[in-house]
Amino acid sequence: MNVQNFLTEVAILATGGIITVAAGYYLFINDLRRYLATKSVETKPSDPKKEEHLQLLPLRLQAHERLIVFVDRINPANLLIRVHQQGISVVDLQSVLLNEVRLEFQHNVAQQLYVSASTWNVVRKLKDDTLAMVSNAARGLPAEAEGVDLSRKILQHMAGIADNPYDLTLDLIKKDIHLLF
Repeated sequence: MNVQNFLTEVAILATGGIITVAAGYYLFINDLRRYLATKSVETKPSDPKKEEHLQLLPLRLQAHERLIVFVDRINPANLLIRVHQQGISVVDLQSVLLNEVRLEFQHNVAQQLYVSASTWNVVRKLKDDTLAMVSNAARGLPAEAEGVDLSRKILQHMAGIADNPYDLTLDLIKKDIHLLF
């Protein structure tokens, strides 16, 4: 009888084990399949173009960020506040402004590698227009004028422009960023 009780208990335990394993299998099979499918996709060699795009994306975003900072820094409203000196002459202020714009541009010239050609051309034209605006404003003032007169003339010129070119350039850079996604 001992053997018969033993075999009965083994059968009951084996049946319970089989039922438990079957229930577990049916509960987790979908999760297991999903996990294995995800792993197989991750291990497959990916598209080289997509990989290159993912590697360049941070550099391109950084370039756009730097160009936004550049445009903001050469905007006369910000530039004049940053370089303002009490009692500076027109000639000296003009020189400081032109040097500041050129240095900012030179500092960011490598960003053209990561932005569209049309965006870079607009940024470069904005720089050239800013240099021309400062030079033209200084040309129209007498030699004995003060730097504050040049600042006033530049800001008046900016106020007379219907569409602020600095804002338009920022909008273009932002649109260029949105094309990356």
